[in-house]
Amino acid sequence: MMTRTLFTADDALAFVAQHGIVLVSAQGAAPRLVDAIAGETVRGSWWGHPRGREIFRVLSAVQDSDQVLACRLLAGKVTLVHRRLWPALVRLAGRFEPAQLARVAEEHTAKGHHATRATPFPDWVPDEVRREAAALSEAEAQTLLGAFVPPAA
Repeated sequence: MMTRTLFTADDALAFVAQHGIVLVSAQGAAPRLVDAIAGETVRGSWWGHPRGREIFRVLSAVQDSDQVLACRLLAGKVTLVHRRLWPALVRLAGRFEPAQLARVAEEHTAKGHHATRATPFPDWVPDEVRREAAALSEAEAQTLLGAFVPPAA
């Protein structure tokens, strides 16, 4: 019999920290957190996956972490960016559309619906991150973000 291994919120935070930038569930240029939690490639909606409740619980904890920015950085899809890369994002913010850098959060309304709340960039940026961004050169920021940064205009 196969032993089921739980993927905890700490595991997920370590996954985001390791990769720096991950997609929640969309296909794209970054690893998918949903696949890591499920322990396999999830086809279709993860809500219908046998580990759907676990996926929801872990994703919720990760998105609530003060070490993770949930935004729509990659192709308009929900993207998680680890705190260590926030200064580079701030330093190169002019290369992104404002909507890509807005913090997004899912909320439950009083009627039980889901609603997405966005905090515009740079309103969510802590002062410490602003200072760290000011200390980075454009080249250093580009190196940190790698292929995820659009070319300079």
